[in-house]
Amino acid sequence: MSFTIYVRMKKLGKQKRQELTPTPYALEEKPNTVQELLVSLTRLGVRQYNARKDQGQILSFLTKEEIFAQAQRGKISLGLRGGEDAQEDQAIENTIQSFEDGIYRVFAGEEELTALSDEIPWREDLVFTFIRLTMLSGW
Repeated sequence: MSFTIYVRMKKLGKQKRQELTPTPYALEEKPNTVQELLVSLTRLGVRQYNARKDQGQILSFLTKEEIFAQAQRGKISLGLRGGEDAQEDQAIENTIQSFEDGIYRVFAGEEELTALSDEIPWREDLVFTFIRLTMLSGW
């Protein structure tokens, strides 16, 4: 059984003032605290990344001839990701540390959740908003 939540991701800086469409995420179970929410979303993200990291778009863009020609030059670059799998434990640790360091903030509707132990104020149509506060933190 899964539990679906809706999340918007924002970042500070120059961006258009348009409403961001919430993205649904199917979690294994309903989180009760901020920490449970962050851990569940991180686990889901790591699993999704690891499942798709080797699935480049190479076949839909390159013909066999193009692949062969690029291989002869020593590099086929379009769509290849490869590399190591993301490590779930390390990703969770990074997520928690980033929250504690204030790299991003979490809102449940209009209410800011400021501590890992904060309980989630569940109500109908709740949308979470994650706001990245630093320009160098990635997404």
